[in-house]
Amino acid sequence: MKYKISVLFICMGNICRSPTAEGVFNSIVKVQNLSDKIITDSAGTHAYHIGNQPDARAQVTAKNHGIDLSNLVARKVTAQDFKDFDYIIAMDNENLINLKSIQSDLRFSAKASVHLFMEFADNWQNDEVPDPYYDNGFEDVYRMVTDASQGLLKQILKDSNN
Repeated sequence: MKYKISVLFICMGNICRSPTAEGVFNSIVKVQNLSDKIITDSAGTHAYHIGNQPDARAQVTAKNHGIDLSNLVARKVTAQDFKDFDYIIAMDNENLINLKSIQSDLRFSAKASVHLFMEFADNWQNDEVPDPYYDNGFEDVYRMVTDASQGLLKQILKDSNN
């Protein structure tokens, strides 16, 4: 890998799924000694929680697996993100639709390729990472994003070698 690859994880409010995905993906990247080659961020398609830390339940779940999310702060996705990031990864179809709507309104050529996160998972049949906010499914989300993160990293490494 010759240059830095940038990945942006997206959910609705940027306090549950996307910060969990960012933290998990970063931990996998770190274990593979690729932190100097891959940078990440997360954002939401809605401005509900701008400036807030991830949901306490997401933080506890991640912490139980050795991942600290406390330094992350929610923000809203911007048009500039489509220019700045190589991969924009949506947690679900609704957010994918929101991202494609933003992308179609751009007045510049977007660098980012936009994907559903679960496209990269090997061990789950789900198309989407469900929102754990109301049903307290944080452990399932953690397991799903771990699987999808491993697949995403494989894809990034494959893409960067072509």
